[in-house]
Amino acid sequence: MTPSARVQASIELWDKIWSSGVPMDTITGDYFRVRRYIGSGDRNAIAERVYAMMRSYARTGWWLNKVGLPDTARMRAAADLAIREKVAKPHINDLFSGAKHGPEELTSEELEMVGALSGADINSPDMPENVRAECPADEEDNIRKVFGARFGEEMAAMQEPAGLDIRANTIKITRDKAIDALKKHNVEVSATPMSPIGMRAKARVHLAETKLLQAGVIEIQDEGSQLIALLCGAKPGQQVLDACAGGGGKTLVLAAEMKGKGRIVAMDNNPQRLARGKPRYVRAGIHNVEVRALDDEQHTKWLRRQKGNFDVVLVDAPCTSSGTWRRNPDLRWRKMGPTKTEIMQSQTEILNRFQKAVKPGGKLVYATCSLFTEENEDQVYAFLGMNDDFELVPLPEAWAEAGLDPKTCPQSGEMMRLSPQQSGTDGFFAAVMRRKGVAPADVPESDED
Repeated sequence: MTPSARVQASIELWDKIWSSGVPMDTITGDYFRVRRYIGSGDRNAIAERVYAMMRSYARTGWWLNKVGLPDTARMRAAADLAIREKVAKPHINDLFSGAKHGPEELTSEELEMVGALSGADINSPDMPENVRAECPADEEDNIRKVFGARFGEEMAAMQEPAGLDIRANTIKITRDKAIDALKKHNVEVSATPMSPIGMRAKARVHLAETKLLQAGVIEIQDEGSQLIALLCGAKPGQQVLDACAGGGGKTLVLAAEMKGKGRIVAMDNNPQRLARGKPRYVRAGIHNVEVRALDDEQHTKWLRRQKGNFDVVLVDAPCTSSGTWRRNPDLRWRKMGPTKTEIMQSQTEILNRFQKAVKPGGKLVYATCSLFTEENEDQVYAFLGMNDDFELVPLPEAWAEAGLDPKTCPQSGEMMRLSPQQSGTDGFFAAVMRRKGVAPADVPESDED
């Protein structure tokens, strides 16, 4: 493709994203799937430009307004070239020349205004702080409540593309051997600082070419996601319930920690998501996972009979996914699916539904990939206020119980919060709660006859 055609494709893709109620990554995948004539290099260049445009959505919009340009896909693409890519005015004019497969020619007025943006600072000090931070105005107070004085630096870190974290499947390989195996495939990784089974790639790579991924030796998984599963402290021989298992990313970690011994039940209200996990379990060499979809009345009845049966119940609850903004930048601006209020109601219902399955002495782990206190700490405290048979396990204690190195514990407080700026992960939250009492199997025998 010519540079001009790449620009036109980015304009078309931007329009499709904003005219659809589907996540950006899905729209992007669909766009290229029906345009197989676009080569891999062109696909990468187009996708990178559109994602960069989304990461600078508020700032570019501010500049468009400042010079009087309309906020259209075409003008956003031109402004992105001028501001972010530092393309000179004459070359922008060449790209917007009306040539075949390229964007329409710029009018003299448009060219003048775009030219005024050449060399502009994408992070102008004249911008309001929330614009410079790419923070939605309706969520600014909530995010400042979480980050406080670190608001600017935390939000700046969320403007950067996410790196690539990998997990060693310890049923098949140790982390050290996985690092060596990847190196033989010219993939340089380093050990993640907190997860003892994680690796972080030093550059973007296509892991499918290593064949380690297809063989289930490694999995792509953010270090924060790994830590949530590790905090469960699942052990061989235990009964573990993954309440919102989805495609099985955390289920795989739990099974590896259990060394294939014991029982894991993976549940979700979406059978299609659960189905995606089945080939992953086979590939990983895991055979102790039961899959039960909650849309099946038989499995719903089964859940009601599980009172006090599980050592660990993980509730990786549906949420606003605000912690994934660096990975899914469109989620800042495009409201899709249930409202935050509806999501919070669902979180409460799921916690109340699954807590009954936790045995005395067992753990209930609540997690989200949200930044918002309402979905995190507030939910935990509300649950504990309504269920006095549960207690919060302080994070350092839960960390140690899970066999994680105390020196790597990210906080000294009661719950885990991770963010790109502090931990290099997506924004994750987790709280470990324990049902009071002693598990029946652990009750000491009486000395009485």
